[in-house]
Amino acid sequence: MFTGLIEDVGSVRRLERAGAAARLTTATKLPLDSIALGDSVAVNGACLTVVAKGGGELTFDASPETLERTTLGTLGTGAPVNLERALRLGDRLGGHIVTGHVDFIADVSERREVAGNIVFGFRIPRQFARYLVAKGSVTIDGISLTVNTVTDSGFSVNIIPHTAAMTTLNGMKPGGRVNIETDILGKYVERLLAFGSTGQKEGGLSLELLAKSGFL
Repeated sequence: MFTGLIEDVGSVRRLERAGAAARLTTATKLPLDSIALGDSVAVNGACLTVVAKGGGELTFDASPETLERTTLGTLGTGAPVNLERALRLGDRLGGHIVTGHVDFIADVSERREVAGNIVFGFRIPRQFARYLVAKGSVTIDGISLTVNTVTDSGFSVNIIPHTAAMTTLNGMKPGGRVNIETDILGKYVERLLAFGSTGQKEGGLSLELLAKSGFL
């Protein structure tokens, strides 16, 4: 579990392919004595397991599923990556609940300056638009952000200078691709509403269901 508050912008040292899988090594300024083998670290929003460390580097194994669903397999040597260690019990939840399970890849469609901030637009697969809500939370390459606007085919966010300076967003340009994780709460709500109190799949949200559940 993560918060979406980036702790370090590292860089790719090596991406070694092993069939459909890969081993990714990143340079980092994170204190390696605070990270044990087997710990989880979010790399550009994807939860990976530390399999080796030392010399200012962390190494992870990436499964075929991870490479297919994220941009990690396209990273070249020297590419910057957002890094966040897993949340510890008792830590402040300054961002939002992030699982590190990427839902899809989005294309950067727009970048423009507004009053010192940066507004980014993203094109997304239409089936995922229902999980995005204006002023709700979204994770972009591991960064917890607030959704500005949503359409059937995209959404936008507003980036303050501090966030841009402390993450990979500063170098993001139209044509780039990013990992997106939508809010886990919306997925659970959708799943629950798709099934009635008997556990059998019904028509989804309705006035009858809301009344039976005590909301009306």
